[in-house]
This record gives sequence, C-alpha cells and structure tokens, in this order.
Amino acid sequence: MTHSCFLQKFVLIYQLYINCSFFFSALLCYCEICPNSTCETDGFCFRSRSTLKDSGATVEASSCLDRKKFFPPEYPLWCVHQRLGESTLCCESVDFCNKALNPILSTVPPPLNGSGPMESIPVSWENWITIMCTAFVLVFLVLVVIFFTVRKHRHQRLRTHYNGDDSTEAPDLPILGGVSLKSMIEMTTSGSGSGLPLLVQRSIARQIQLADSIGKGRFGEVWRGRWRGENVAVKIFSSREERSWFREAEIYQTVMLRHDNILGFIAADNKDNGTWTQLWLITDYHEYGSLFDYLYRNTVDVAGMIRMALSIATGLAHLHMEIVGTQGKPAIAHRDLKSKNILVKINGTCAIGDLGLAVRYDVTTDRVDIPLNNRVGTKRYMAPEVLDDTINMNHFDSFKRADVYAMGLVFWEIARRCNVGGIYDEYQLPFYDMVPSDPTIEEMRKVVCSDGQRPSIPNRWQACEALSGMSKVMKECWYQSAAARLTALRVKKTLSNFNVPGNNMMV
Repeated sequence: MTHSCFLQKFVLIYQLYINCSFFFSALLCYCEICPNSTCETDGFCFRSRSTLKDSGATVEASSCLDRKKFFPPEYPLWCVHQRLGESTLCCESVDFCNKALNPILSTVPPPLNGSGPMESIPVSWENWITIMCTAFVLVFLVLVVIFFTVRKHRHQRLRTHYNGDDSTEAPDLPILGGVSLKSMIEMTTSGSGSGLPLLVQRSIARQIQLADSIGKGRFGEVWRGRWRGENVAVKIFSSREERSWFREAEIYQTVMLRHDNILGFIAADNKDNGTWTQLWLITDYHEYGSLFDYLYRNTVDVAGMIRMALSIATGLAHLHMEIVGTQGKPAIAHRDLKSKNILVKINGTCAIGDLGLAVRYDVTTDRVDIPLNNRVGTKRYMAPEVLDDTINMNHFDSFKRADVYAMGLVFWEIARRCNVGGIYDEYQLPFYDMVPSDPTIEEMRKVVCSDGQRPSIPNRWQACEALSGMSKVMKECWYQSAAARLTALRVKKTLSNFNVPGNNMMV
C-alpha cells in the first residue's frame, strides 16, 4: 500500500466518522466544575450522591457521561449503580435534565435482581447506521493505537505503576463539589495521614492553572498555581528527574507523615500529550518562600529566631520518629536538609520540604530503603562522614545524624540574621568565607574533615542569652563524631526550654 493510498483511506474514514456523528445529537448537562457550569456529551447526564465513610458527610456531583465510557456498550451499569451509601441517576430526555434528578441514599443493601433507578434502558445499537459508524470508528481507533503504542509505552508503564489502571477513572468525583483543599484533606485522610485518594489527586491536578514561576532548581522549576481560588505550589520535574518525582510523591504519601512542620502534600500527576511529559508535584503554597529567600530579605527578632529553629527541629524529629501501630509511620531521614528546602509559613514557623532524596527504615527487614537515583545531597551541607565516605549506609542512625549536622548549619544561618539592639549580620551561606560559591567535594572535605573547621561564631552572641544558647546547640549538632551529636528530638526539647520574653513558642 502506497503512502498516498493510506492517506486517502484515512481521510475517507475520518469523513465517514464526521458524517455519522450527525445522527447523534449533543446533550447539554449541568456540571458544577465545568466552565459556565455546562458540559456537552453524546451519552447521558448524571447526578450522583455518596456518603464519606470517615466523616459521614454527604457529597454530590453532576456532569456528563460520554459514550466512550459506557460499560457495557448497550447501557452503562454505572447509571444503575446503587449500593449502601452511594446512588447515581442518569437521564437523556432534555438538556440539563440532571438538575432535576434526586438520587436517594439507601439505608439497606439493594436487591440483587439487577433493577435500577431508570424507568427503561434504551437499546439503540440495532440501528444499522450506528453499527456502520461504530465499525469505521473502531478501525480508526485501532490505527491510532498502533501508531502511538511504542511512543507511549514507557510513560504508560510509569502511570500504571503510580496511578493504577486508568480505566477505573471516574467521569467525575463527588468529593470535589464545593470543598476547600484543607477540608478535603481533613475529610479523606483522617486517621491515616497518607494523602488524598489517587483519583482525587488527578482531578485536582488537571484543574490547576499555572500563574507564575517562583523558582528553579536542578530538578526543574516551581510555579504558583490556582485551584478554585486557592494558591498551590506546583513543582514541575524535568523528564530526567523522573525517579526523584516518583520518590518524593511516594515519601509524601507515607502513612502519618502529615505534620504542621512538614510541607503539606496535595497531589501528584504526570501530564502526557504524546510528545512530552510533565511530572507535577502539588503542595501547599507559602508566600514567604524558602528560608534562604526569607533570610536574605529579612532579619528576625530573638523570639522569631527560636520559633523558626524550634519548628525545624520539631519537623525533623517527626520525620526521624518511628510510630508503631496499624497506622504507624516508618522512620525517615531527609538527606538534603538546607535553607532552600525549608519553607517559611505565614505565622513565622517553618515546614521542611523536598523529600526526593529521603530514605526510610524498614524495621521488619532491618534495611534502609535507599532511592535509586543519581542525585546527591548539597555539598556545602554534607556531614564529615558523608564527605570522606565513611558513613555506614546500612545503619539508619547514620543518616539521621547527618541530618542533624545540616540542621546545625541552618540554625547558624538564622542566628546571623537575628536582630538584637539593631545589630545583626548580613545573610551568608555556611562556610561562605572558606570555600567558593560552588565548592567541590574535595574542597569541602579539606575544610570540614581535614581542617575540622565550622562556621564562625561572633563574639557578640555571648552577650545575648538566646544567641549564646543557640550557638551551644549548633556546636552539639555539628560534632566531628556523628555519635556525639544531639538527636533532633533532644534539640527540640532544648529549644522549647529557652526562656524568651514574648515568644509563645507556637509550632
């Protein structure tokens, strides 16, 4: 078959499909989440009602159900779906007919005789015109599927592994009706803290509008997005950072990880249009940005310094802590803690983010779950045992101690910006006066391991009780011997005992 002949047949099939589609009249339906509250379909309008198991709240949804989602093709079983706590009704009589539908939630299980809420089930597939049109459409779809199978194989494998089988995606999700993100997370994650259901995540991700770029990094870039009037942060990973995206989404959805001082996870999704793929990670948005950006622009008072340091130690202690039980949490180490990976909240506390390098400890197998990616931590914040490659990778406490070392450096960054009596230092990164702006492993190893140097402590700090106490905590965090360092929990308890006037210590 020549190329021109194939094109002629393709055009003929497409024209026949367009001509056949004339026989199907479009139906307008009421849809809460669609533009102008209206959607158009060649199938049915539907209205569903269900009760959330955890909270008992009743949620509703109205939208369109296209014929391509019918199963079986004659009439979708979804339209006669009714079970305890869930009910769905469909109609096709007139435009916006689903506005008048009133699904009734049953208090007893429905009978198993196949009866449903519809008065009759239309059977229109006996029409020979429809059969002919369907045959041509199927031929067309087969050609398209064959053409794209090889190109989409890799991304389909990832999507199936992370999001499950796409064929189970619902036409609409009742839980999205008029609910804020915070309320939705509280309703659906109560008792587990493992994140929103995957289908809800995908629905949220595909309704987000990107507003403006707020940062870039080695993984990709971060955008401020909008979802129903709410700000969210959208971290867009480049395709070469696929493992980091998957790992971070996986860690964020660990049971019981949600915490005030851990960046709030909302959703993860991969957007694939056949030619390129974007990997999205959606989290809470904090307008003050990272701790690095905040300290560069602002100073803090003594109470603010302690509040920030205490919230970071609290978040890290929760991350490191193992919670035993049916809804337990494994111990997690961050491995890339630095001021650029910590967000400043509106109340002056902090939340730890960027968990793409995190490792988990599996207590049942006594093994450390180390991610398979090529990224390493930030050299400037690496502990001595990481720099000289003496860290015991099979001992989970080694990773926690390296986190504490990095936390001590972050405390030093905060303390430099503490304004006491109008006196403070300009913002600088740790070791700014000892290594170049982008140091190598060898340069950091010489300063930290061979020379045993640490960031300098100004003499004026000793005149302030809070700064003097902070400097003592820092030094106990960055001991050369990892075993001698404080734990994150001990740092948290020490900071919470600081007596600072006007500090309510809220974290």
